Amino acid sequence: MRAWADGRWSEWTEAKAGTPTALPGASDQVQLRVILTAPPTGGSPSVSGLTVQPTDKVAAPRMSVQAAPLKSHVFATREGLVGGTTANGHVIISRDHFVALPSRRGLSGNGSGTYSVKVCTASRCAFEPVWDVGPWNTKDDYWNPSATREMWKDLPQGKPEAQAAYQDGYNGKKDQFGRTVANPAGIDLADGVFWDALKLADNGFVDVTYLWTGDGGRGTVSISSGYLNVRNAPNSTGAVVGMAGKSAQVTVECQTTGETVTGSQGTTNIWLRVSTGMYVAKAWISSGTFSTC
Repeated sequence: MRAWADGRWSEWTEAKAGTPTALPGASDQVQLRVILTAPPTGGSPSVSGLTVQPTDKVAAPRMSVQAAPLKSHVFATREGLVGGTTANGHVIISRDHFVALPSRRGLSGNGSGTYSVKVCTASRCAFEPVWDVGPWNTKDDYWNPSATREMWKDLPQGKPEAQAAYQDGYNGKKDQFGRTVANPAGIDLADGVFWDALKLADNGFVDVTYLWTGDGGRGTVSISSGYLNVRNAPNSTGAVVGMAGKSAQVTVECQTTGETVTGSQGTTNIWLRVSTGMYVAKAWISSGTFSTC
């Protein structure tokens, strides 16, 4: 369950039978997500009815919004698994563009970029939607403050449980399922992000910004498939310094004029600066108007 507050959706909060669910802020709009499971053989799962009743008997904490989204230095691994299905129902294709984080609280719907991240190396950045859950854990929303973290509340904000287990021997070097943690991974990258957008040759540490955790200018990549090149100048001849996946949100620092481009949003010579020295054509970005660079 999640609530619409302060102009955006909150993270997902698990609803438990017989227990009121405290959402992060007052809202007249809520969304429910139902996950159905069934054994390999036998009857299919079904939902026959669902009722939501508000209550004023639970004191819900007010949503805490950071001025800037959280940025964390975490270990990244390549997901691969082409042909498999992600936690939100997306079927993984070759050189795909999405990431996995170890909690459903920040999981976007299939084809949505409500929860997106900015992943950077020293010289390249990728903007990608969160479409899968992992690695290692499934209830480790480490980007949240310790007090509101679903599990591992004694760990500092921004540190994945797998990293603490691997580096510090936390939880007996085990993940939430009792497996010995073999690497400190806090994010999985689809092949297109790993190989093409970031040009990684092996697993390693990257800087990840969890865009929904803060404020600031945003735009949404409006393409039918694949990715949008991020360039070092506001024109199509600028060097490619990253990529932005379908439906991903991108940060927008300011806008400038450059080469005229025709895309899903029409024909325009406006380019958006999404990071220092990084630009995307506004013709492919659903967004508002921003200040001039």
